[in-house]
Amino acid sequence: MQEVIIKLFTAVSPLELFLIFIAKIIEVAIATLRFILISKGYRKQGTLLSFIEILIWTFVASRVIMGIVEAPIKGIVYSIGFSIGVYLGSMIESRIAMGRVLIQTIVAKENEVLVSRLREKGYAVTTMQAWGMNSEKTVLMIFANRKGKEEIISEILQLDKTAMIITNDVSTLQGGTITNVRKLLK
Repeated sequence: MQEVIIKLFTAVSPLELFLIFIAKIIEVAIATLRFILISKGYRKQGTLLSFIEILIWTFVASRVIMGIVEAPIKGIVYSIGFSIGVYLGSMIESRIAMGRVLIQTIVAKENEVLVSRLREKGYAVTTMQAWGMNSEKTVLMIFANRKGKEEIISEILQLDKTAMIITNDVSTLQGGTITNVRKLLK
């Protein structure tokens, strides 16, 4: 049994395993980004990433498939690289934060200070009257870039700790005013 385990881990050079592992992480991270970009409407960028993704996949997969019988460890390393690549790709995408978001906030009717403060900071805010279970409410709708949404949410919570905040990714948006957080931060 011990001989089988030793053979499993020594049938291929550590350098080759490392290259398979790193290449698979990069390929799957690119694939994750590609999928997210295309689903958000960034087709050109997604198409470019798909070329790079399939190029890497072709060479890595062929290397693993051709040698998997002699060195099953290649399949294990390939699978681990895949898993880490998915995680890394989603982390990269959340840092890039491409696209737009709708932040809906439900606050007490009398919270006009919050609306004024958000507008003073440059955020585009639309308000609507609403009725909650026990009182009148105001619904704030803020369309903004995903990058920087945390600053908007933080500002809301500083001014109203009881605010109910809902965020949704927006795929189509025409007209109106969009908050450009990058301009606000300058």
